Amino acid sequence: MRDIIVPLDRLTLITGANGSGKSNLYRALGLLADVAQGRAIASLSAEGGLPSTIWAGPARISRRMKIGEVPIQGTARSGPVSLRLGFIDDDYGYAIDLGLPPQEDESMYTGIPSLFMRDPIVKAEAVWSGKRLGRTSAFARRNGPLVQVRDRDGSWQAVMTDLAPFDSMMTHAADPRQAAELLALRERMRAWRFYDHFRTDREAPARQTRIGTRTPALAADGSDLAAAIQTILEIGEREAFDAAIDDAFPGSRVGITETDGLFSIEVRQHGLLRALAASELSDGTLRYLLMTAALFTPRPPPLLVLNEPESSLHPDLIRPLARLIAKRSESTQIVVVTHAPRLVAALDSSGALRVELVKKLGETSAEHDAEAINWTWPKR
Repeated sequence: MRDIIVPLDRLTLITGANGSGKSNLYRALGLLADVAQGRAIASLSAEGGLPSTIWAGPARISRRMKIGEVPIQGTARSGPVSLRLGFIDDDYGYAIDLGLPPQEDESMYTGIPSLFMRDPIVKAEAVWSGKRLGRTSAFARRNGPLVQVRDRDGSWQAVMTDLAPFDSMMTHAADPRQAAELLALRERMRAWRFYDHFRTDREAPARQTRIGTRTPALAADGSDLAAAIQTILEIGEREAFDAAIDDAFPGSRVGITETDGLFSIEVRQHGLLRALAASELSDGTLRYLLMTAALFTPRPPPLLVLNEPESSLHPDLIRPLARLIAKRSESTQIVVVTHAPRLVAALDSSGALRVELVKKLGETSAEHDAEAINWTWPKR
């Protein structure tokens, strides 16, 4: 995956064969959210650092390589190392360019030799209005340590001149007086939520009894599942939540018990004389409860990204899950990353925008007839 633009709708299905780049796209969205949280550098390091994101194929693929006349062979890299990420929303766009620090400047502005020379740094950032970054649409930009925002009269005003190369203007320059739009966009990105492979083993956090507090958004690891469900039952869409459970498990009801502040899940199923505790639930049942709690959040995020939500589910639960996802996309934008044929077919029938990733000669592309986007990156 070198340069790819993916269209997103209210409900978008990202699919493709194993190794086609689905996980990379999921991580790219997560990394954009991490920028707004101030942890992009740490997240990149956890993934293997900036070198792990560099295109592993040749810098240029000739026509003869593409048609198989000559073998794929390496060519000299002429451009700088760069990881560029960005998105366009209905009102704002944002882009960031990450690269390696200059090798001759080992002090990183401190005067002390640094051991962090493998850490990526921010080379450039920009925020703009409309569909394309341009001279008239940009209203915040960063180049090196300088951050500027556009005044009401259209002139540029420096708001920071010493921003550290490992910090983003999204976390350090957003200000309600001088950069209100930047602040609004940062908070929007911070509200994005990601759910990826909930644990359902015997020691899974969701199976443990925990102290409960009001939880309008399920944690990424599902550890506060009982509190999240109780919050839905008290201030969320209780009837719709109950209907979603009944759709998957006819005649079943989910409730929460409380003992000295400790919350526990109990599931009453048709034909059973007692409720089942979280420790007794099958992996598939527990995962469906986790997905239901995530989707019925009383505080819908602007973007919800689900990575392989069908894992551990019985085939009979795929269609109820697809119906649930489609219904919840009416209140929040949802991206589903999956290669499960049943879920793909079910979401296709619900009207989801389907984007299929394909890999040719090691390079990922998106097969979709979307309107071409004239993308421009901020200059270093």
